Amino acid sequence: MTEKIHKLLSESKAARWSALAVVSFTMMCGYYLTDVMAPLKGMLEAQLGWNSTDFGIFTSAYGWFNVLLLMLIFGGIILDKMGVRFTGVMSASVMVAGAAIKFWAVSTHALDNQVWSFYFFDMKAQVCVAAIGFAIFGVGVEVAGITVSKVIVKWFRGKEMALAMGLQMATARLGTAAALATTVPLAKYFGTVSAPILLCLIMLCIGLIAFIVYTFMDKKLDESQAAHHLANNTVAAEEDFRVSDIGMILKNKAWWYIAILCVLFYSAVFPFLKYASDLMVQKFGVPDNLAGSIPALLPFGTILLTPFFGGLYDKKGKGATIMIIGAILLIFVHTLFAVPFLNNYIVAIALTIILGIGFSLVPSAMWPSVPKIIPEKQLGTAYALIFYIQNIGLSGVPAIIGWVLSKYCITSQPGAHVTTYNYTIPMMIFTSLGVLALIFAFLLKAEDKKKGYGLELPNMK
Repeated sequence: MTEKIHKLLSESKAARWSALAVVSFTMMCGYYLTDVMAPLKGMLEAQLGWNSTDFGIFTSAYGWFNVLLLMLIFGGIILDKMGVRFTGVMSASVMVAGAAIKFWAVSTHALDNQVWSFYFFDMKAQVCVAAIGFAIFGVGVEVAGITVSKVIVKWFRGKEMALAMGLQMATARLGTAAALATTVPLAKYFGTVSAPILLCLIMLCIGLIAFIVYTFMDKKLDESQAAHHLANNTVAAEEDFRVSDIGMILKNKAWWYIAILCVLFYSAVFPFLKYASDLMVQKFGVPDNLAGSIPALLPFGTILLTPFFGGLYDKKGKGATIMIIGAILLIFVHTLFAVPFLNNYIVAIALTIILGIGFSLVPSAMWPSVPKIIPEKQLGTAYALIFYIQNIGLSGVPAIIGWVLSKYCITSQPGAHVTTYNYTIPMMIFTSLGVLALIFAFLLKAEDKKKGYGLELPNMK
């Protein structure tokens, strides 16, 4: 009987795909808020008096607490120590709290015309509070991300793990695409930039409820696995966290290559998406109410392609090679975006589609490769450390791009009603990140060949 219960859960397609659907929905809600402000740069400048530096500071706030306060690393330790149920509900609750603060900041008039002075700089009060809310949300969504990754490994190891991770990422990208495509129309319809953020807050509350539903499924899985171990006289894998686990992870050269590849690759994509809508207006002459539609093609493309490439990795292998190809496409796209005379919107659409292919290739192989080099009891901490390093880039790069735009890229005359920018230098920065990502992808492939981790081998047993 215990064997039958075990199969109905961890080996039942209906059970594992249902579990994936529930946690993926929670992440989709989180990703909607992550990118909801990206298309609003122009409206924030017009309605709230923000500038590119303000927008860059706000955008960089996503990783403030994760990086400076090590919250992601603590989140990974909590995950390995307390399990996916506790950590998932906690992180989803933190997302809701951060979104609520962010909504209040951009909707209230209590902060109007206030400037807060810090030791070395001044900051608009509204920007500061919105950034703090975004930073709190960033803790929640990143810890939720590593929690969901461990959930997938728990249900899909030895099965369709890369496909499952690809589908989860595709669902999350649906949230990104929806944010890029719907934010400006919603804000214009209601006449305020706070309207789409309120929608996000409601969605996150529903996402929290969804993860609470998942906890009952996860509890049944644990019970069935315990019964299976008892019936077969086997011992469950040790799940307790030890401080020495961090040292073991940090000594793994392949883990470092994946972590560095991750921060370089994502820093060349997510910060780009934050500015992509403005790029479409400034360089390609796309109306601001349609500008978010072109960047939205990228996550929409990944909805189909990431699961496809993940399924390919499951069946055929070639994980390291897939990452190399993705990095090459990244370099190609950003290089052409940097060319000044390529300013037709058709070019922008084509390059965005190609970038979407590259953005599907690398994550579809990168995340399922981590369990091949790290023991399962250390996975939460391993993923958390990777996300921590990733957040350094996701915090620093948007702020750098905003500063570069304000310092070197303004093309309008002083005092002009609308500020215009030249995006050539920012795109060259993104290109350089792609070049570095390609180098580390090759290093990862060489290390896999040396140590035999099986990154080029299929996942399905």
